[in-house]
Amino acid sequence: MRKISRSIINGRVGAGTGGQGLKVEWDSDNAGQRIDGQLHWMDISESSLERITWYGDKGIISGGWTGSATNVMEYITITSTGNGTDWGDLTFNSRDGKAASDATNMLIAAGGEWVASIDHKTISSAANATDHGDLTRGGYNMGAVSDGTYGHFGGGFVSGYAYSNIIDYVSCSTTSSAVDFGDLDVAVVSHGTGESATRGFFMGGTKSGNIPNNIIQYITFGSTGNASDFGDLTHASEGGMGTSSRVRCVNAGAGDGSSTNQIDYFTMDTTGNASDFGDLTSIRSGGASTSNITRGVFAGGSGYTNVIDYITIATTGNATDFGDQITGRSEQAMASGD
Repeated sequence: MRKISRSIINGRVGAGTGGQGLKVEWDSDNAGQRIDGQLHWMDISESSLERITWYGDKGIISGGWTGSATNVMEYITITSTGNGTDWGDLTFNSRDGKAASDATNMLIAAGGEWVASIDHKTISSAANATDHGDLTRGGYNMGAVSDGTYGHFGGGFVSGYAYSNIIDYVSCSTTSSAVDFGDLDVAVVSHGTGESATRGFFMGGTKSGNIPNNIIQYITFGSTGNASDFGDLTHASEGGMGTSSRVRCVNAGAGDGSSTNQIDYFTMDTTGNASDFGDLTSIRSGGASTSNITRGVFAGGSGYTNVIDYITIATTGNATDFGDQITGRSEQAMASGD
């Protein structure tokens, strides 16, 4: 496949004369069918392959609530259905923490009673998490998105159960503390999230007054700034579980006054409202979700369920049983990588 010279990606410039540029490599499913392209940077000799997309097939579920907060971590292999496997521990017990990754490194931030800590997990390693730095504020029940380099953490409760509109961002690969990115348009907690290569989405949640809402907000990666209105979900969603492919974003389930197993979806490159995708296998909210670009998974949730469902994001329809978590719990964090 021909490389694209004079390309600019993540600050890298192909000189053209040197042969640097971008290259697409294709993944295949078990039947050998081409299913998804991976965009890479190739150096002059094509000896260096730098992955630019940041999803992977190892889904890491961390922390959560079983009547008390936990530090347990487990993983699933997203392309293969099955149960979770133990994968080390967080440095602290985390309830309602949120996670972002760059495919190699996973950040798990906040959770519990106003914790500002960010843990770092090497996704391929069974070793315990280590300290990465801190958010600009303690809190929990926020949302997390990634552009493949930085994790962005928006909204949530801050001390005194005040609703926050703050968005922080922090490098996934370099130990450091977060800095301010901008503000959400509406301060929310318990919201679903997803991302494309250029946008991060914060979907639904509860706004001040404990009112579930259907607002979809988005930020543009690459430059700091405030969130903008994108459109609306089909219903108010508190505790929705969000994830995405490169094209579609989905938000599954909702709790309290709008209990549902419904899955919404929308196309991320144009603003507009969501449409019905299908249903989860059960009514629940407050679990965790991630994807490997092709398959979205939804783990745990209300009632301390251990159920894991999956969908194929490109094809609307109902979710299918994937397997079980090691421990039934809700309010976990989840991200994927290699």
